[in-house]
Amino acid sequence: MKDLLSIYALTPSTIEEMIGRAKLLKQLSQSSKMCLSLQGKTLGMIFEKSSTRTRLSFEVGMTQLGGTAIFISSRDTQIARGESLQDTAKIFSRYLDAVVIRTFAQQYVDDFANYAEIPVINGLTDLLHPCQILSDIFTLSEIFCDYSRCKVAYIGDGNNIANSWINLAAKMPINLSLACPKGYEPNVEILARCCNEAPGSVLLTQDPFEAAKDADVLYTDVWASMGQEEEQEKRIRDFMGYRVDARLLQVAKKSAVVMHCLPAHRGEEISADVIDGKQSIVFQQAENRLHLQKAILEMLMIGGKKGE
Repeated sequence: MKDLLSIYALTPSTIEEMIGRAKLLKQLSQSSKMCLSLQGKTLGMIFEKSSTRTRLSFEVGMTQLGGTAIFISSRDTQIARGESLQDTAKIFSRYLDAVVIRTFAQQYVDDFANYAEIPVINGLTDLLHPCQILSDIFTLSEIFCDYSRCKVAYIGDGNNIANSWINLAAKMPINLSLACPKGYEPNVEILARCCNEAPGSVLLTQDPFEAAKDADVLYTDVWASMGQEEEQEKRIRDFMGYRVDARLLQVAKKSAVVMHCLPAHRGEEISADVIDGKQSIVFQQAENRLHLQKAILEMLMIGGKKGE
């Protein structure tokens, strides 16, 4: 595996290997043991979108593994002055050991990976957010003995998070239900592919209570993502009734956990009492971005050559 552009490109065994490695790296971190598996390696980070968790987790992850991360604003590169993506990718390949890109268009990441000789990681696009969902599955593996038996109910916008959950359902035996308002459904091609390859694994409905019934996991995201700020008021109207709150939580299993990829808008897509309540695991979920992404970095940059 050269790149991580989409969960769909991964095999189930690769996903399980990442989870297992993330679990060990987390244990080492908690016991204050060092693993310098990426000593001497340098990660470049091209961000066209603002970030908290993605930037912190990759920078801290590289530091903890003995490597170096260099943040590169898209405004500071020669791309902004017309240098081709192909030339940029070739230059990066001469200086760096890997690059993570957080941008708008999935095609930008795909093209960069095609031109680059080094691993390219999709840190987020408007279409997909693979690192987030891989770390979410890692989190569920800590909560449930067999996460493959879980019902995950996603409530809200059919955005990059929803698309990546669907890609995961095409690869792993999870039960996924999505409730999205009309006109805000997930990507049609991604959904159709999953339904064809893993029939019965995904339910799409406009009824959040149908999706949440007997769920083990309630998951949501902001109603307006980056780049959609002008749609904020319309989306608030269109998404009324899609809030994860105590009423919706009542139809899930009593043991259900609540997840949110953050940042959260309390009072919009999720109520404050739920996100701050005892069933919320959002901060465990956020922490695990660090450990899972360390596993990704190792897998792409050094393969099977890992330290303790």
